[in-house]
Amino acid sequence: MARKPDALADPIDIAVGARIRLLRKVRGLSQQALAEAAGVTFQQIQKYERGANRVSASMLSRIAATLQAPVSEMFGDVTPASGAIDEVAALLAEPGALELLRAYSFLPRGASRAALVEFVRSLKVV
Repeated sequence: MARKPDALADPIDIAVGARIRLLRKVRGLSQQALAEAAGVTFQQIQKYERGANRVSASMLSRIAATLQAPVSEMFGDVTPASGAIDEVAALLAEPGALELLRAYSFLPRGASRAALVEFVRSLKVV
């Protein structure tokens, strides 16, 4: 059976993968560490996180336990508002995004934060 490209991956598999990636990063785990705890290769974790491979129920349970999260958190809210949650999860999954947000949270409120936001906006390539 031929593999399906990421563009044809099921949106639910993509959303679950994005939540796995986000929780993994929040917990400070590498793909390798999560893979070892779940008993798979880090390449398999990459495929789960991209939504290229569907996560079985038993694997989702192992991953959730490793990430210290309920399995239900991997699915998120199933209301229409969950699109916004998926968008935020996708943004935070970008390399460096979570680290940037953590650094931002340590800045004093006010001019420093505003200056950083303006600086980052100025880097935006149109």
